[in-house]
Amino acid sequence: QVQLVESGGGLVQAGGSLRLSCAASGTIFSINSMSWYPQPPGKQRELVAAITRGGSTNFADSVKGRFTISRDNARNTVYLQMNSLKPEDTAVYYCTAGSQPFGGYDAQDYWGQGTQVTVSS
Repeated sequence: QVQLVESGGGLVQAGGSLRLSCAASGTIFSINSMSWYPQPPGKQRELVAAITRGGSTNFADSVKGRFTISRDNARNTVYLQMNSLKPEDTAVYYCTAGSQPFGGYDAQDYWGQGTQVTVSS
């Protein structure tokens, strides 16, 4: 089993920045990739960023140039740096872990509890 704990959410004005963290514990050797799936109010969760164990990254078009994802293997932690935030970025952000590289929603084996990000206009 893998446990994921997110932190770093909060309220920020449009144009501001936040950094989310996701700390993994447990049988982390099984993890190949980690991702972030925000869920806006009334909408489904969709991938915005993912990173593999080797450091390859993938981003949704909506966040390219604004969000970056990185990982600290020594701390078993993944970070999502969010810049130039927009009101439409408002969502509960879920951290996920999967055994496949860029496996997609159904391939995520573990989910965190989520952290709320609210961007005011």
